[in-house]
Amino acid sequence: MITIWKQENRKLVEGTREDGPIWVDARNVTREDIRILETEYGVDTEIIMDILDQDELSRIDREDDYTLIIVRLPIFISANEVSYFTIPLGILLFPDMILTICWADCEVLHDLTNNRVRSLTLNDLPAFVIRVLARADLIFLRYLKEINRRSNSIETELQKSVRNLELIQLLNLEKSLVYFTTSLKSNQLLFEKLMKTRLINLDEEDREWLEDVATDNRQAIEMADIYSNILSGMMDAFASVISNNLSIVMKRLTVISLVLMIPTMITSLFGMNIKLPMGDWNNYNALAVVLGICFASSLVAMILLGDRKKKKQRLDPVERKKLRRRNRAVE
Repeated sequence: MITIWKQENRKLVEGTREDGPIWVDARNVTREDIRILETEYGVDTEIIMDILDQDELSRIDREDDYTLIIVRLPIFISANEVSYFTIPLGILLFPDMILTICWADCEVLHDLTNNRVRSLTLNDLPAFVIRVLARADLIFLRYLKEINRRSNSIETELQKSVRNLELIQLLNLEKSLVYFTTSLKSNQLLFEKLMKTRLINLDEEDREWLEDVATDNRQAIEMADIYSNILSGMMDAFASVISNNLSIVMKRLTVISLVLMIPTMITSLFGMNIKLPMGDWNNYNALAVVLGICFASSLVAMILLGDRKKKKQRLDPVERKKLRRRNRAVE
């Protein structure tokens, strides 16, 4: 869908191509939109395909009629398995208009069209581009905080019960952080190129503002790296907890199997072709023998399983406290 925006009373409203400085907003691009962009606006097909490529990195190029800027924007779609990821936005700077192309919709473009960005003007197109970049950094920081809150909530659930659902959710959040880190670093290279080159005409105020945006982008990179390291450590910790729980269960099952082998071994020694030493006893005496064997087996199991409790009692108070904390985390 292609929408043309003009500015009236410092607000963006829908207009036409004859309204002066305009913003041509192409989102959720269809085949018909691609045809219009090629025929009416003179955009090369290869440029459109590059912008619509989900894996396209940030860059800036000078063409004959316009300057192309591709920047990575954050996006949140709750229905997706990985809810937080990034998409490329193509910004084409013409002398009298700015054209943006994006294969999906996102919060950054929503904020621009809903007039949530202050001092947004179409009379200074380079400043308009910087406002888009600044808004992208703001949404990146907001989504990173949301990811951190979600990971803390999932961690609380995992401490109560370790299930596959929470582990998959943590894995998806870790993927989101990887996408964010890669896109933020790509945007950082774009900011450095904008400041070093003269591909777009920036005055002194715009350059200072662009440096502030680059600083916010570096802060977002550091936050993404920190959250990614925390999440990786958390995944490793819960993997160790799962392995520890499995070892405890296997130990108990091994003890039970060893105990059950005792009566099995006794009954195996006396097959049907061998006369039992207690064959002349009545049923009550045989029942007493069976109960005695069961009691002895239970006693052996209690002794073997009670070793762990004795080890706990022999620990000093500091180690006992650490063990209690570890057990609470496991439970």
